[in-house]
Amino acid sequence: MTRILVTGSADGLGRLAAESLLSAGHEVVVHGRNGERAASLHTLLDRGANLVVGDFTDREAVRRIAAELNAAIPLDAVIHNAGVWSGRAVMPVNIVAPYLLTALLRTPRRLVYLSSSSHFGGRSSLDRVDWRGRRAGSYEDSKLFVTTLAAAVARLRPTVLSNAVDPGWVPTRMGGPAAPDDLELGHRTQEWLAASDDPEALTSGGYWYHRERRPPHRAVHDLAFQDRLLRALAEETGTTFDEATD
Repeated sequence: MTRILVTGSADGLGRLAAESLLSAGHEVVVHGRNGERAASLHTLLDRGANLVVGDFTDREAVRRIAAELNAAIPLDAVIHNAGVWSGRAVMPVNIVAPYLLTALLRTPRRLVYLSSSSHFGGRSSLDRVDWRGRRAGSYEDSKLFVTTLAAAVARLRPTVLSNAVDPGWVPTRMGGPAAPDDLELGHRTQEWLAASDDPEALTSGGYWYHRERRPPHRAVHDLAFQDRLLRALAEETGTTFDEATD
């Protein structure tokens, strides 16, 4: 049994992943943005899931969640599923919150970050990035950044298995009803990377689509870009990447 946090698990791929992991016998911590979203998770709580609540646009809420989790039973894995498609929350939710949780959570030895094929349209420039969401952010850039974060963690934390997953364009609330990809396959790879003992699942630094490792945007494995991204996020949040390492 593995203890796994799934962020953004009130609906969509996060909900499906949490349900599947519970059915497989794992201990799951689910996450809702607010009380209303948390209330929608009651069926998973009735099945034994634990709950954390906090808005990922609020950095102090992210810090509180991290502190709450550090004080509880240690986590084995985190699926960084929470994400938004457009608007001012794009950078705070899609990259700043995963960075803070990565920096602050002490114990997880498997980290899975939700990427997207849209990351290929991202720009490997950090000039004038609005990390605080004062204006609408670029979804493509945010997914390039979080995919790069996954690769940087794999490089700098060799005891951690860190991977990024493209779940495909699937028919969730965010993807829309006309999305052409397979909803079932959309959540299986992140579960596999978080919990499986298959040799391929015990690798790090990958960009995955339906359990197939693929080459990401060339900037993802640019070590200078990885370092610039980590410095920018550390300066912006006041939290260094190695703050919570063992």
